[in-house]
Amino acid sequence: MDTKQLRYFQRVAHCQSFSRAAEQLHIAQPAISMSIRKLEESLDLTLFHRGDRHIRLTDEGERLLVHANTILSNLASAELEMRELKGLKQGKVRIGISSMLGSYYFPPILLAFKRRYPNLDLEVIEGGTWNLQKMIEAGQLDMGVVVSEFVTPSLETAVFLREPMLVTMSKHHTLAQQTSVTYDEFFKEELVMFKQGYFHRNVVDRLANQIGAKPHIGFETNLVPLIKSVVKQGYGISTLLGMAVADEADLVSLPFAEPIWLDLAIAWNKDRYLSQANRAFIDFLLDFFNSQTPIQPL
Repeated sequence: MDTKQLRYFQRVAHCQSFSRAAEQLHIAQPAISMSIRKLEESLDLTLFHRGDRHIRLTDEGERLLVHANTILSNLASAELEMRELKGLKQGKVRIGISSMLGSYYFPPILLAFKRRYPNLDLEVIEGGTWNLQKMIEAGQLDMGVVVSEFVTPSLETAVFLREPMLVTMSKHHTLAQQTSVTYDEFFKEELVMFKQGYFHRNVVDRLANQIGAKPHIGFETNLVPLIKSVVKQGYGISTLLGMAVADEADLVSLPFAEPIWLDLAIAWNKDRYLSQANRAFIDFLLDFFNSQTPIQPL
């Protein structure tokens, strides 16, 4: 059993087809079929149920796939680490960020990082906290910005910013003259909210369960400009971070009477190798917030 056989086996298991696996691996189908056959002979096991059109793993194949995924992932990490011994001359940073943070807070950070490390490539993936965590756990994403309250045990985190969650409304709303908003007052209003999986929505859902309230969500979207536009028109209230509404004269943002603080953290999978490029970004991000005055929204 060698790594080439495992790679072929993994691809066939993923595609559930010898022909599609061969296409993706850019090899002839007989070559991949022969490799799988030799692997089965060496193990004295049948790894696939072979049908007329589709194939599927046997119980023994399912067990081997778990080991193959681990072995090939570890091998990729080892190869990456060895390449990086040459220094930070190349590499790629893949980071997941929510739409609000990506639009209002991270552009100056990303640009400053790029100026310091011009040879490193940046890829930013937008998504909700829950989806970003799943992608990090699955190895589809190197790291992401999450709210530490909802982090799973498989992730390592470093908090870099603490922000209050603000109730945002039109300046003409009846609550706009107050200095704060109670939980009961908030849940009596029609809400304009992010969809499930985004940290603001997770906090609101958790709060509703905590006090036994039933949110009246009249509008759902993950687009921050659309949320602000709907709220300006007086069709509901929402929750946003101060950075998103700092220059909005037609909006008023108030804290909850019992403040809700969000600890924003950079998270990565503690069981996977983190490249030097990604470590450089984490160090840069933490230094950025520890050493500079607060960033002004763009």
